[in-house]
Amino acid sequence: MSTLYIRLPSKAAADSATHWIALSCPFALAAHGGAIEREGAAPLSELAEAVGKAQRVVLLLAASDVSLLRVKVPPMSAARLKTALPNLVEDRLMSDPAECVVAAGAAFEGLRTVAVVNRAWLEILSKTVTAFGAHSVAALPAQLCLPPRPDGVVAVVAEEGADIELTLRLSEQEGIGLPIMPDSAATAATDVLKALCAVVPEAPITVYVPQAAVPIFRDALDALPALEQRVTLGADNWPRWIAGAERPSLDLMSWLGAGSGSQLNWRPWRWPLVLAATVLALNAIGLNIDWWRMKREANGLREALVQTYKSAFPKETVIIDPVAQMKQKIAAAQNQSGQLAPDDFAALAANFGEAWAAVGQTRKVPGIAALEYRERSLLVRLKADADAPLEQVKAALAQRNLTVTRQPNGLWQIRSGK
Repeated sequence: MSTLYIRLPSKAAADSATHWIALSCPFALAAHGGAIEREGAAPLSELAEAVGKAQRVVLLLAASDVSLLRVKVPPMSAARLKTALPNLVEDRLMSDPAECVVAAGAAFEGLRTVAVVNRAWLEILSKTVTAFGAHSVAALPAQLCLPPRPDGVVAVVAEEGADIELTLRLSEQEGIGLPIMPDSAATAATDVLKALCAVVPEAPITVYVPQAAVPIFRDALDALPALEQRVTLGADNWPRWIAGAERPSLDLMSWLGAGSGSQLNWRPWRWPLVLAATVLALNAIGLNIDWWRMKREANGLREALVQTYKSAFPKETVIIDPVAQMKQKIAAAQNQSGQLAPDDFAALAANFGEAWAAVGQTRKVPGIAALEYRERSLLVRLKADADAPLEQVKAALAQRNLTVTRQPNGLWQIRSGK
């Protein structure tokens, strides 16, 4: 898995530049295991292709942009910790906690290391590398990526134009960043060494400087004999930074909410998604067209039925359901002409009598105790209901479009099947 490491300029340097994205950033592309494939310095805008190809991007934030605090935090869940952190460090911040991203590390000796960085600056960095196509992004405090020295302090000198960014690892859990503005380029090395000794008055200091600046700092150190005993010079290199970044550290990007985990790269899926959306749109349009066509056909059929009903019954003015109303009119006309309806008493009684007689020719049937006509159905009470051939009668009635059901009270209910 390839990882692209980028050391970013400080926010102060970015704010003073016309185009901060054009500021030079040291970078290194490392393969799995930390082997460096490529390193150098280039503006962030020129690293877009490398960012898109790398499987992981690690941003090393300038130490002066990240404040590290040691805070005693009561035991609580991760969700509650994220909510409570701004309140726990509010008294120790010079800015509004709402304008900062506050991240907490693991507990160590009863305290947690809390990192604070400007939210707007971190959001700009996140959006920039994400726009370049970054798959996975992490943002680490640069001071925590330096190897700690048990008996002293480790410092790294980085040049930002005429200014100098000083990164210090004070202990296992502490580190700071100092921007230094030397009086002149000739005295820059001396100013840096004096500032270091002012911050660390007694402990031994290991100072890493750019390879090209080692002779200059060596001459400056020789001119300060009092510092030679506790200041050790060395050349800065990427293996040291990469080894420090691989150790467990505070990932500020995960506390931003942008997430340091893998992000799905939607770029290869653009055309399949467009095609799928087009197919769905065409299907929706087709369904709507069919619905409108069927609605027009239904309206046409209804209009034809209404016209037919009006031509048959011109005196009718209220037409709600022409089919049902026409059935009622036909049934009423049949009754008026003396023709029996299928559910009239006479028709039901006659058909039941024929079916009963047909069953009686094949077996003995009980006598009928009573007949009653109610709610367009014929109710039959038998003298000996237990011996009644219900199934045979049901089959005989079915031939005459009649149905029979046995009621709980023993009555047979005969209805027309039409």
